[in-house]
Amino acid sequence: MVTKKRKKESEISKNQDDKILFAFLAAFLSIIGFLLALITRKDDKYVMFYAKQSLVVFIIGAIAGIIANGVKFIPIIGTIIYGALFILIFLAWFLSWIYALSGKEKDIPIISYWAEKINL
Repeated sequence: MVTKKRKKESEISKNQDDKILFAFLAAFLSIIGFLLALITRKDDKYVMFYAKQSLVVFIIGAIAGIIANGVKFIPIIGTIIYGALFILIFLAWFLSWIYALSGKEKDIPIISYWAEKINL
């Protein structure tokens, strides 16, 4: 009886570890991670929460990259804007890793607002 209980607990723990791993991969690998999560874990709410955030970070990063490259030629201010956009995108990406590893659904400001609007 005790071994069945421990076996069930270890299966639950393994399932939770798998969720955390896939959520981290979705966040870390950006668009590729989103596609990986979409293909393999579409029914897993936790993994898709971070996969959607990863997609939004990727899209905002691409848009910010285009804007940053357009303004970086402006002396001083362009360089500041370029650096600030890079730092903000990197922080959002890094926070998504940390939050995905936490085991809880935590919102990244602004990113989560747009991620919630994605219906898959």
